[in-house]
Amino acid sequence: MSEIKPLEQFELKRLVEYEAFGGVDISFTNSSLFMVISVLAAAVFLLGGMRKNALVPGRWQSMAELSYEFIASMLKDTVGSGGRQYFPFIFTTFMYILMCNMTGMLPYSFTVTSHIMVTFGIAIFIFVAITIIGFAKHGLGYFGMFLPSGTPWFMIPLLIPIEVVSYLSRPISLSIRLAANMMAGHAILKVLGGFVVMMGAATGWLPIPFIVLLTGFEFLVAFLQAYIFTILVCVYLNDAIHMH
Repeated sequence: MSEIKPLEQFELKRLVEYEAFGGVDISFTNSSLFMVISVLAAAVFLLGGMRKNALVPGRWQSMAELSYEFIASMLKDTVGSGGRQYFPFIFTTFMYILMCNMTGMLPYSFTVTSHIMVTFGIAIFIFVAITIIGFAKHGLGYFGMFLPSGTPWFMIPLLIPIEVVSYLSRPISLSIRLAANMMAGHAILKVLGGFVVMMGAATGWLPIPFIVLLTGFEFLVAFLQAYIFTILVCVYLNDAIHMH
């Protein structure tokens, strides 16, 4: 019986090695490949679904339209009408993370969002973008984010550092939450799946329903993590637009 290695699935592998000027390694890896696949999957899903643009939508078009309406409703509920212009930004974020999570569920695939550097790269880009939006809308008044109105004067020296640390920790919490959940879910699935295979070898039967249940649960986690990441981005965007 082969040894179960639940973390082996997260190893980076160079597919095309390339070293740029200055010794910078910009090799094309399995992570890079599945980032490209995720973008293509999102494009095929949306463009293919809206290709016919029928008055009575079919299943594919209905799924594409439901995705649009789901994010539009989320943005309206959390940000209000002022967030409508940022819909492409939020929708792109959701679809990209969702497709990265879902393609990671394919056999022999690679889960891009299980790597903290990938999720941190996405989170820090979003953090900088939202900070720019806040300063563009409020100017220097955006610094008021760190001092809620009505704060007693004697609480100011304590509250401002707390608010600054809380604000700067947003990309860290976003990235760790997504990467940790995806890595933990896939590792547990690998371990339990290995136990199921060993159980089948020992007993002569393979509990297929158990494997299906575990896989279905991980698909749910993949969707929920994309949803949680996106709704937190909407909350941060709401703070940038309306402050508190």
